[in-house]
Amino acid sequence: MCGIIGIASNKPVSINIVNSLKKLEYRGYDSAGLATLSNNLIDEKKCSGRVEELEKILFKHPSKGNIGIGHVRWATHGVPNIINAHPHSSDEVSVVHNGIIENSDELKKDLETKGFKFKSQTDTEVITLLVTQLLEKSEPLEAVFKTLKKLKGSFALGIIFKNFSDIIVGARRGSPLAVGYSNEENYLGSDSYALKSMTNKISYLDDGELCMLTKNNVAFYDVNLKKINKKIHIVSDDENISDKGDYKNFMSKEIFEQASTIKKCLNEYTDSLKKDINIYNFPIDPKKINKIILIGCGTAYHSCLVAKYWLEELTTIDAEIDIASEFRYRKLKFNTNNLYIFVSQSGETADTAAALDICKKNKVKTCSIVNVVESTIARNADWVLPIHAGPEIGVASTKAFLGQLIVLYILSLKLSIIRGDIDKDKYNENLRNLHKLPESIKNTFKLENEIQLMAKEFLDAKGSMFLGRGNSFPIALEGALKLKELSYLHAEGYPAGEMKHGPLALIEEGLPVIVIAPKDKYYEKTLSNTQEVIARGGKIFFITDNNKRLLSTNIRYRMRVPRIDNLLSPLLLTIPLQLLAYHVALLKNCDIDKPRNLAKSVTVE
Repeated sequence: MCGIIGIASNKPVSINIVNSLKKLEYRGYDSAGLATLSNNLIDEKKCSGRVEELEKILFKHPSKGNIGIGHVRWATHGVPNIINAHPHSSDEVSVVHNGIIENSDELKKDLETKGFKFKSQTDTEVITLLVTQLLEKSEPLEAVFKTLKKLKGSFALGIIFKNFSDIIVGARRGSPLAVGYSNEENYLGSDSYALKSMTNKISYLDDGELCMLTKNNVAFYDVNLKKINKKIHIVSDDENISDKGDYKNFMSKEIFEQASTIKKCLNEYTDSLKKDINIYNFPIDPKKINKIILIGCGTAYHSCLVAKYWLEELTTIDAEIDIASEFRYRKLKFNTNNLYIFVSQSGETADTAAALDICKKNKVKTCSIVNVVESTIARNADWVLPIHAGPEIGVASTKAFLGQLIVLYILSLKLSIIRGDIDKDKYNENLRNLHKLPESIKNTFKLENEIQLMAKEFLDAKGSMFLGRGNSFPIALEGALKLKELSYLHAEGYPAGEMKHGPLALIEEGLPVIVIAPKDKYYEKTLSNTQEVIARGGKIFFITDNNKRLLSTNIRYRMRVPRIDNLLSPLLLTIPLQLLAYHVALLKNCDIDKPRNLAKSVTVE
């Protein structure tokens, strides 16, 4: 989950490394550091905490080298402090690493018997010392290659060498790594986003590959250290989108731009003249699809849960959902008539990428729904459906979640008409409802003042519950997740009908309970479940699209989102929950864009 950067140039690189680390900070912000080569010495600067602290150090003590590597850390091995911050350097070598070395303890013991001393608690330092040892008899590239053979686990590496002051060696296994090109300057980075301000020409390493950069040249090598060529991708420049403008933080910006991002996505996938959905080139004949398996983690998993309801309602296709970290370790039965759909904002989620690899090895058809079209998951899937949300900087996902939902709904709807599961009139009606969404989302934002008042009720709470039925149940899970992520307040999402099977024991006087209850076939049942909570002293916050007033006087807040087709109501009901989590976190002075212990792109298991 860490972020790495490397730059080989004809001018000092520290400023550009720091600027790139700022872009990579969504991957981790426990510590930051860089190392440059100057006068045949490794000049290392590190700090605990954010990149801005590193910037202060460099202001007082500049680094002048023309070649260097940098790192932002999300801690795995070793507590977050300066000693455990990357880079990890010996007298000869400096290394930055994203990933986990699973056999680091074993390697460490072996190195200690040979007289090597460790300064840190990290798994990365074994790489530094292994390369240092092998440099005694090998050139840099060969030394790294031999080191990789000893490593178990995942890694993306950037390595510089004191006695070879013009090169950076990179390597990848499991964790993403990109290479960028420019005039008299070349780059190494965890993703294209970190490189876009410097170049739009990007290549991507595949598992097992290495690269060697100088200011004038990039060479790639396969798993056998044989030289290979790599395709150069021209990536889009969306720097303007990644500016927070007049908003306090990126998350508030990303919440309030959801109407426009949804509209953009609809424009990409629907043809208003032909009244049709522009999804073609299915990797499998839609009429022959036996089952769709939806796979994701975290918020992406919640979007899969909602999609299952849509597929069941709109099509005759069986739908299953799975958490990627569980899917990859189960004994699975694959079927060539199944379509496996992988959902990920970043397209780099380690567990989801590994699950996709398993499917590829078993020769089944795969589809990725991602926000980053240059990502590993996008490149490896048979079929890609981008969500067109633009860069999402806030660690807690908001607009990407709605983007995933829109694409999954559009896909479900397209499948239903191709397969003849719904008639043309119903299809056209659903399309019309889709195009009402952006305006309905805008109107939902009018609830913010009410939600600000509601948020104050959570400041002294020990915890909270979110309840829903049908396709509102995944939204309850997502609402609870957002509150946990942003405000550090314990929250749980449950199917409302399950309360009496245990969770009701947790209800006590004043406990905040958020009930998500659109006017659907579950509405009356949800009302009954609400009364069960009221009877035990729970403080009810009722979110609905029903015009009728509730008779109960024991509901603390009742707010109404615009009425829309029941299939699409999850998208509107999500927004008050995003705003609630945001305003609770704001009142608690939490770091909204960078919640503690989390990272945007989860590239380790």
